[in-house]
Amino acid sequence: MAGRPREFDREAALEAAMVLFWRKGYASASMNDLCDAMGVRSPSLYAAFESKEALYLAAIEHYVLTQGQPVWDRLADGATARAGIGNLLVAAAETLPKSRTAPAGCMAVLGAVSDEWPPTIARMVKKLRLDMLGNLRARLEAAIANGELPAATDIDALSRFYLSVFQGMAIQAKDGATPAELKGAVAAAMAAWPGEGER
Repeated sequence: MAGRPREFDREAALEAAMVLFWRKGYASASMNDLCDAMGVRSPSLYAAFESKEALYLAAIEHYVLTQGQPVWDRLADGATARAGIGNLLVAAAETLPKSRTAPAGCMAVLGAVSDEWPPTIARMVKKLRLDMLGNLRARLEAAIANGELPAATDIDALSRFYLSVFQGMAIQAKDGATPAELKGAVAAAMAAWPGEGER
């Protein structure tokens, strides 16, 4: 016997859950809040997502695909690693401030600062942040391989520095920083590129 059809659009519901979790955090978003935001009744929510924890994991995966990936894809843009990192940070400066459709900041960064997560979520989001670091490291390693950066460059320190800039921008956006203000921080960060002061 076939199951009853879903009473709601799963993608639209997931988008609504993502925005609520992003705005309120995991701990502060109640099941009633989630049902209201998603336009579903509690049984339908549990039938589709099993638990609040599973819903959050699905919501943050949705965030990565719809919000994070377009920004981090910019890291590959540009003929040089410096251009790619600059493009990434400028894209972040344009998207991290609050918009009509999204809260300010980065869901993966802000939650790590202020939210109370179950261990499963904490591990998953930590992996996301480590993936960001790994992406920066890979771009910088390529810059050494092609001669853009000296072989002695401290890749670990440089990748952590630019990830720290990204994470700091997410927090500043949450505090109301504008795209123009964040782009000023980007310009300062890119001025710290190895050898930049010698040009």
